[in-house]
Amino acid sequence: MGTGTQTRRLTAEQRRQQLFAVALELFARRGYRATTMDDIAEAAGVTKPLVYQHFSSKRALYLELVDSIAQELLVAIRGGVLQAQGPRQQVELGFAAYFRLVINREAEFRLLYGRDHAEDKELGRALRTVEDAIAEAIDPLIDAGLDDDHRRLLAYAVVGMAEGASRRFMAQRPSGERGVEEEAERLAQRMAALAWAGLRSVQAD
Repeated sequence: MGTGTQTRRLTAEQRRQQLFAVALELFARRGYRATTMDDIAEAAGVTKPLVYQHFSSKRALYLELVDSIAQELLVAIRGGVLQAQGPRQQVELGFAAYFRLVINREAEFRLLYGRDHAEDKELGRALRTVEDAIAEAIDPLIDAGLDDDHRRLLAYAVVGMAEGASRRFMAQRPSGERGVEEEAERLAQRMAALAWAGLRSVQAD
C-alpha cells in the first residue's frame, strides 16, 4: 500500500495505535466475521506476524476496541452530566455527549451496533458490558423514590432509546449541512424531551 516504509519508523506504541485505528475502521465497515488479521496487516502496510506482536488474536483486538469505546462513552456522558445545573439538564447533556460521539465517531458505533456475531457468546457479552456501563452511569440520574431494580430497569430502557435513535441516525445519516454540535444538540433535545416526560411520570410500585 505504500505505507510500509513510513510505518516502520513508528515506535511500538505508535504502531499499536495505528493497528488499533485500522482494525476499528475495518471492523466497522466489514463486520467482525468478514475481517481477518491478514486484512488488518495489509491495510496497515505491515506483516501479519507484526500484528500478532501487538495483539494475540482478532478476538483480543476486537474486545480491546469494545472496551476502549465503552470507556470513551462513559467519560463523555459523565463529563456532560457534571456540567448540568439540574436533573432535566442532566438528561439532555448526557444525551448530547452520547450523540456527539455517535455523529463524530461513526466507526466506533458501527462496530458496536453491527451485531454480525450475535451467536458468539463472548463477543455478545462484551457488547452487553458496554450497555451495562452506560446504564450504570444513568442510574443515579433517576431519582424518583424507586427501588434499585426498578431504577436500573429504567436506566436500561433509556440506553435502549439512545441505541435505537443512533441506529436510525446512522441508517439515514444526512450528507450534511448541519455541523456536529448542532446535529448532536437536535438529537439530544428530542430524546431528552421523551425521556424526561417518561421519567417524571414514574412512580414506585
